[in-house]
Amino acid sequence: MASPSSSADRAPDPAGPGRTAARRDATEAEARALASTVRLRILRITLDEPLSNREIAEALDLNPATALHHVRTLVDTGFLEALPVRRGRRGAREIPYRATGRSWHVRTPVGTSPLLETFLAEVRAVPEDEHDLTRLGLRLPPEELEEFRARLHGLLQEFHDRPRDPAARPWSLFVALHPEPGRSGGPPAAAAPGPSPSAAPDPPSAAAAPGPSPAPSPGQG
Repeated sequence: MASPSSSADRAPDPAGPGRTAARRDATEAEARALASTVRLRILRITLDEPLSNREIAEALDLNPATALHHVRTLVDTGFLEALPVRRGRRGAREIPYRATGRSWHVRTPVGTSPLLETFLAEVRAVPEDEHDLTRLGLRLPPEELEEFRARLHGLLQEFHDRPRDPAARPWSLFVALHPEPGRSGGPPAAAAPGPSPSAAPDPPSAAAAPGPSPAPSPGQG
């Protein structure tokens, strides 16, 4: 989406069951915590299943000490919560961590590189025949662009707020809206007179990669 951006880990909402917390600007510490591809991926993999630091390190191929640094940063800023100690491998005591859902409710300053890099890292790990990609060119007046933006945000919020089915396959969604580089606003220039072309150019269109259509689900976290 256009800035400000939101990373969508989705767990029980901070507002409580059946309520949606209003979005707010991230604090400086929260913005720094979310400015990391590794931490965004930690939020995603702990979305539905609490994981220990060891399990997080193994899932993301990290050194356990490195993973613990990122985990502590997320706990300190409220994006992860530590759950009661449990018995892990060989009976060892370990602390499981779970995403709190807070990242969906904060707006971070302009700067989308971590979100984009996280999306690319995750999508590269999925077979291409399971990608569902769409690219669309728009030329809308300001009021219609704002309508489009509001309706798109509303659709994402609607599906974010639906109860999560623990038996369903998890899906991820990434949305980016931006002005096109190298193209100015205003009406297109009139075509020079000449012979009629044999075929008119295609209008702006959306193209989807082959594969199943995913059920919408939160984008980032």
